[in-house]
Amino acid sequence: MAENSSNFIHDFIDEDLAAGKVEKIHTRFPPEPNGYLHIGHCKALIIDFGTAKKYGGLCNLRMDDTNPAKEDTEYVEAIQEDIRWLGFDWGDRFFYGSDYFERTYELAEELIKKGDAYVCELTPEEFKANRGDLTHPAVSPYRDRPIEESLDLFRRMRAGEFPEGKYTLRAKIDLASGNFNMRDPALYRIRYIEHHRQGTKWCIFPMYDFAHPIQDALEGITHSLCSLEYEDHRPLYNWVIEHCDVPSTPRQIEFARLNITNTVLSKRYLRYLVENNIVDGWDDPRMPTLCGLRRRGYTAASVLDFIDRIGVAKSNSMVNIGLLEYCIREELNQTALRRIAVLKPIKVVIDNYPEDRTEWFDVANNPNDPEAGTRQVPFTREVYIDADDFAEVPPPKFFRLKPGGEVRLMSGYIIKCGEIIKNEDGSIKEIHATADLETGTGVPTDRKVKGTIHWVSAKHAIDTDIVVYDRLFTRENMNDLPEGTSYIDFLNPESAVKVENAKVEPALADAKPGDKFQFVRIGYFAKDTKNENTFNRIVSLKDSYKPE
Repeated sequence: MAENSSNFIHDFIDEDLAAGKVEKIHTRFPPEPNGYLHIGHCKALIIDFGTAKKYGGLCNLRMDDTNPAKEDTEYVEAIQEDIRWLGFDWGDRFFYGSDYFERTYELAEELIKKGDAYVCELTPEEFKANRGDLTHPAVSPYRDRPIEESLDLFRRMRAGEFPEGKYTLRAKIDLASGNFNMRDPALYRIRYIEHHRQGTKWCIFPMYDFAHPIQDALEGITHSLCSLEYEDHRPLYNWVIEHCDVPSTPRQIEFARLNITNTVLSKRYLRYLVENNIVDGWDDPRMPTLCGLRRRGYTAASVLDFIDRIGVAKSNSMVNIGLLEYCIREELNQTALRRIAVLKPIKVVIDNYPEDRTEWFDVANNPNDPEAGTRQVPFTREVYIDADDFAEVPPPKFFRLKPGGEVRLMSGYIIKCGEIIKNEDGSIKEIHATADLETGTGVPTDRKVKGTIHWVSAKHAIDTDIVVYDRLFTRENMNDLPEGTSYIDFLNPESAVKVENAKVEPALADAKPGDKFQFVRIGYFAKDTKNENTFNRIVSLKDSYKPE
């Protein structure tokens, strides 16, 4: 999010500043440490950190670990790494929601003492059955339980005297409210589960809607920015702030969450893919996680550009994944070094070229960046071309290599196809050709041919594996699936196609993990950070998508 950009959130903040309601803007980013951050979280964290940066304020990083299920320090460290990768930092303002368990419990007791909360013993099933509807209020036979009794039960809940589900602590608000979140919502429940930081100290845990506003207020947050699904929870957020003795009054503002075509952004679904080995971990390059995007070769700048382009809206919408691909393609077109790779090699023997000769052609590293310089590309009698650049029976308007036809080897000679030698199974073993040796690089010539193909010297080529990644799901709108189907039904079987023993030019021998290149005429690739001698396709060279 560009610092000089503006949106409706900033308009609200400007109003609060002008009215003197706040002096210094203070936001927070509260991820739940039960998985890795994905690009949807990225929008939220950029809004949180970016808003604080725009106003010269502060942004806290707070791990929302009030629900101990599946929380782990592995995710805490990964979240920190992702935020720093995007260029943000929280300074010394790193907190855990569990840091406030004791104070939250004290505030819950205060609510009971004021008659604003009570212990209820409806089972989850009974709670749901007694919730009422738009014409009938909810029912709770324990709403008028004496304060002393509720207080005693709540303390015994903490002491571990009751089984899970036996009691909950509920706020006493309005059983007839049109907003069901206000119909005496649960504030605490009993859970016998080990907490990743607190161990077994606690067996009762606060609900998010109760804990979160308290945490915001205790940290002095001025603006609690959250996604649109919390809009109906805002009255409860405000109720908690108004009825608890907390030192500040944060303002909750909601924005539309990010939805992207051909993508699933449910952490539960992403976890299923990981735990069932459908993908290669959270950092699988097909995953929408930030670590997955990073491993695939996306840059922080391209992700920030994407979020800035989609903007901050109040209503939900679907963003074409083509925009994300456009952002990285635009960046790498300007910055990526050019290299030559042949994914499906066929050997071409140039019969009239000396066997013992090697020429070194001077080739630009990036035509869009003169300062990128040039490199030396070797040329020898035997070269590899891509099988897609040859057709024994060519279709109409095929301007690449064909029997009797001529093409130019990129930055090199014009060659003419001659004898085709095949293996016993009918596959092509090698193609023989002759070169017009008066048409080499740097040699003036009036000769023109319509086709130009890429190649690598067979003598100097390096074998490598290349994984051609594509979109993980075939269906565009993964939020609206046909009845009777699951998101698993729309997995793209071609989302990761491994090409073994591709041939690449020797300049790639020095590539380091994470280095990014344009493989000319093919696409943009990054050297994998986990598998040695492997390159991942980041994005294709071109696409029909154009941003509006």
